Amino acid sequence: MKCQKCEKPATFHITEISSGDYVALHLCADCAEKYLKPKSDNGENWIQKQAKLEQTADELAKVDQKSCDVCGITFYEFRQSGRLGCPHDYVCFEEELEPLILNIHGETEHRGKRPKRPLLAQEQQTEMIGLRRKMKEAVENEEYELASELRDRIRGLEREDPS
Repeated sequence: MKCQKCEKPATFHITEISSGDYVALHLCADCAEKYLKPKSDNGENWIQKQAKLEQTADELAKVDQKSCDVCGITFYEFRQSGRLGCPHDYVCFEEELEPLILNIHGETEHRGKRPKRPLLAQEQQTEMIGLRRKMKEAVENEEYELASELRDRIRGLEREDPS
């Protein structure tokens, strides 16, 4: 696709919404910079905005290092996969997840149906997740006796599950 302002290849695809109308623009990098720069200068210059973006990137790098005590997943791994490792992650990453959940669902509290069958107790779920992680580490470290003991404990917990 070609730029709508010149003949270069379009690398920026901008959709503007104004009073219910959608306007799609396809621009090359040079034309996109010219188009976006005046719109973003609301009393701040381009360099100040760039500095704010770098500050945000540094903050995100710190948050990415944060990890769950139970399952060991880092916030970076969550951002890459889109999946949390265990129920404890909602507590561990609460500050970071709350705005995301609010943005996606419009609420931060569950409203709706719940499973009819009883779920494993929270402590039991957390223990099973921890045991599975330890078993995986034991296998990776070739500690097969420990891995088999952990497997047996997991099976025992699964048998206790009333579902």
